[in-house]
Amino acid sequence: MIPLEWMPPLMFAGLVVFMLVGFPVAFSLLAVGLFFGGIAISEGFFGVPFLQAVPQRIFGSVLANDLLLAIPFFTFMGAVLEKCRLAEDMLDSMGKLFGGIRGGLGYSVIIVGFILGAITGTVAAQVIAMAMISLPVMMRYGYHMRYATGVLAASGTITQLVPPSLVLVVLADQLKTQTAAADVGSIYLGAWGPSVVQIALFALYTFILSRFRPEWLPASPESDRGERGWELWKQCLRGIIPAAVLIFMVLGTMMLGIATPTESGAMGALGAVVLAVIRRPEFNQRDRVFFRIGMVAGLAAALIGAFYYEGETGLAHVAKPYVQAALGVLYVAVAWLILRASQIGPLRELIVLSYQSTMRLTAMVVFILIGSTCFSVVFQGVDGGLWVEHLFNGIPGGWIGFLLVVNLFVFFLAFFLDFFEIAFIVVPMLAPVAQKVLAPQLEGMMGSPEAAASAALVWFGVMLCVNMQTSFMHPPFGFALFYLRGVAPKEVKSSDIYWGALPWVGLQMIMVLLVAALPQTVTAFLDRNTGGTVQSGDLQIQTDAPPSTPDSEKKDEQQPELNFSTPEEENKK
Repeated sequence: MIPLEWMPPLMFAGLVVFMLVGFPVAFSLLAVGLFFGGIAISEGFFGVPFLQAVPQRIFGSVLANDLLLAIPFFTFMGAVLEKCRLAEDMLDSMGKLFGGIRGGLGYSVIIVGFILGAITGTVAAQVIAMAMISLPVMMRYGYHMRYATGVLAASGTITQLVPPSLVLVVLADQLKTQTAAADVGSIYLGAWGPSVVQIALFALYTFILSRFRPEWLPASPESDRGERGWELWKQCLRGIIPAAVLIFMVLGTMMLGIATPTESGAMGALGAVVLAVIRRPEFNQRDRVFFRIGMVAGLAAALIGAFYYEGETGLAHVAKPYVQAALGVLYVAVAWLILRASQIGPLRELIVLSYQSTMRLTAMVVFILIGSTCFSVVFQGVDGGLWVEHLFNGIPGGWIGFLLVVNLFVFFLAFFLDFFEIAFIVVPMLAPVAQKVLAPQLEGMMGSPEAAASAALVWFGVMLCVNMQTSFMHPPFGFALFYLRGVAPKEVKSSDIYWGALPWVGLQMIMVLLVAALPQTVTAFLDRNTGGTVQSGDLQIQTDAPPSTPDSEKKDEQQPELNFSTPEEENKK
């Protein structure tokens, strides 16, 4: 006979054993969930019908979840941009722009890493591309090897925090409770403050190091700087302007409420293909005519819609046909560019490879989600949520102690697990506790308990995202270090890569402390008096008894009641 209170820790310990053995995470979660589900049924903790929640959650919260469609779109966008030489051109122009000052190449890597992070969302592509381009130049100019490898790895991992990061999408899907949720738009808004502060910390460290160790970060020779003045600025803008347009297509439309996360991801994927086409040498004069006509039509539609379409009824009626005509021209131009992408052989092969990598990553995410769904349903059925809540409620220090312990726990897990595994295993367990502990700290600045509950989940999610950056950085298992080792020249020692990463891991942990101590860095851009909504299809387990209950029914209430109805149906009742 196994006591009920032993089941949650045994489930967690069993999962850790599977992880240490090296069994795939998705199947580990599924195996542990089904195994302990069988034990729980045999011990009478819940009945067989309780496990019907597993397929209900899989179909309602995984397969029917529109939010998860953003993952393949953002992955495809990053895979296409990885190979269209955008990073190469931006690093070259930025290196010439900042090359005249100490640490100029370091500043250029940090800025380009931030811009690429806002349009690619993949660490591997960013670290590999920037290392292949910038590391040989830094070595030639005499940069200290530990700084060079550290700044390249750290600037590549910033993409995990800068919207539209895949980590933020996954966290938004997992950070939901029975009463609140962290939607993607809010978590993107909340991540901008820490992203900018993180870049500022990196730049400040580079500045201080250039003053105390000037020989480590020399200026580039004047003979290697190439263009000057307006020619150099034009070269910089040639890379920045397309990136800025793509960032607006992805993030601006979502922040303005024009598009959902899935729709903005689709526009980003389409924009990445168009950007790859216009940067090809095969992009001829006829293609340029189509591209320019499409851009003019798109700008005209935006201007007409902004000034007249939302105005008086008469003007809106007159403007509507012109907006539709302009958008029609834009669609024809985009269709032509997509057709050209299919006709250019190397670009077509690039797109096929991007599709393949997107399918691999998406399949991995879905399988992990299915496994985590089975694990979490059984975990909740054996009162795992209460176990986690009691475990963290006993921590001294209130909400400060809670954040300290959770961040140390996640930092330790990041040595062995990647961000997907941490998000799917740990975050659903901690979300209800985080809401309960952190929401009271935000009620004053958010204006209402509902808004504070959602803001607490956003704050907690962004903090975990900053923390999980370190999973790519700290030795000896950081994937960014593996990527860097794979493309670095043979004369670069592995010890330099590992030692060079440590100061940047320290800067990331300082960022975690700043976000924990100053929630305003996250909540400053969030809507006041507005709470997130729980999506339909979520599992609802009701354990609270009604105010007045006959004694004859108390025995029936000891078992949690499984409710398969959606929140919308509950509201109708």
